[in-house]
Amino acid sequence: MTTGIILLVEDEEKLRHLLKRIIALEGFQIYECASMKAARRILDTEPIDVVLSDIMLPDGNGIDLVTYLREKNLSAEIVLLTAYGNIPDSVRAIKEGAFDYITKGNDNAKIIPLLYRALEKVQLQKRIQHLETRIGKQYASFDDLLGTSANITAAKELAMKAAPSEAAVLLLGETGSGKEMFAQAIHSASSRAARDFLAINCSAIGKDILESEIFGYKAGAFTGAVKNKKGLIEEAHQGTLFLDEIGEMPLDLQAKLLRVLETSEFIKVGDTKVTKVDIRIIAATNRNLAQEIEQGRFREDLYYRLNVFTIQLPALRERPEDIPVFARHFLELFAAKTNRQINGMNREFMEYLKLHEWRGNIRELKNVIERAVIVSAQPILTLEALPFEMKLQKSPLRQKTGTFDLAAMEKLHIQWVIKYASGNKSKAARLLNIGLSTLYRKMEEYSLQL
Repeated sequence: MTTGIILLVEDEEKLRHLLKRIIALEGFQIYECASMKAARRILDTEPIDVVLSDIMLPDGNGIDLVTYLREKNLSAEIVLLTAYGNIPDSVRAIKEGAFDYITKGNDNAKIIPLLYRALEKVQLQKRIQHLETRIGKQYASFDDLLGTSANITAAKELAMKAAPSEAAVLLLGETGSGKEMFAQAIHSASSRAARDFLAINCSAIGKDILESEIFGYKAGAFTGAVKNKKGLIEEAHQGTLFLDEIGEMPLDLQAKLLRVLETSEFIKVGDTKVTKVDIRIIAATNRNLAQEIEQGRFREDLYYRLNVFTIQLPALRERPEDIPVFARHFLELFAAKTNRQINGMNREFMEYLKLHEWRGNIRELKNVIERAVIVSAQPILTLEALPFEMKLQKSPLRQKTGTFDLAAMEKLHIQWVIKYASGNKSKAARLLNIGLSTLYRKMEEYSLQL
């Protein structure tokens, strides 16, 4: 029974055949070659666990293979074969990252135990990487979707009905409105919850890379494609694939995606055979797809395949009653993360949050609270912790003054800034980006007695 994949690199043919027989008796799968160049080619295309290599090769030193493994971020370990005269080089190789070394001819009995130890290390590293990956995938549930406003409650109720089905879901909403959180919650409440949830933003990368990332490719499909690559569709087999900003996907890729939705199969870039998959697609966009169809930028047949369940997510400004809920949640999150003793927000701070337009939606609010927690010097968040542009939300400049007179507007603004600075003229001058003498001159000009 195969227990690992070994690459044997040895230019002496008789010794290579002898070592191959010894290793094969243990059930290892073996690749063999006689040069550095051939070893690199195999490492680029095959999932090697352990390399057993002569330290002196016709076209290089075995230490170079150690460097090559680390540069390529490959998980394989390397054991070097050395003559007695080359032991110093082998010791240096261990310092560079080799697993161990053995001397030719005299240590043959040590080869198999050494390979097993190296393989055990590789498998442990792979388990750790797998666990780290799984730990990082703490998918949101419906309990994590904050807010009790009528429009978000309606969206959650529809999503909960969609979750147990296998139907495609189309999430509509502005950037930062929580579309990926909704997608994760749908996945978590589905029969695929134990499988992977993978996501990609279709607007973040170019067409060629997007096609490779979603559909994968065969080795040799294009320059640089040195080994097969699974795309996200294949990686998400039996799980869920979330396609964010699908309105940005090029038309030819839309056709390939349509085939996946209709037949559960696709063809990788550079391949000639069909790959079968079992996945659920959840898509999202901030575009008006009906308009995109009219303008020839989105396929109508794909649209009808995707919008079996269409869920509209409200912008944060459309659910102002939920702003305090998110603010308190993010405050607790970032206070704990930064180990700060911040227990709440004062009334004026909250009023400014409610007044803000939140064009970046929940994501913008999260960033504002994180910044406030970091800069705050008090146990509660006050206006001092808000970005200056947000403080202007309640400035008279943001309110109807009934006049277009520039001097009147300037007077109101100076008044407000001095009040905001608690009467500190030096601070007010800094905030206004003018000299202190200029501020006093303006105050005298407008008869301000603050």
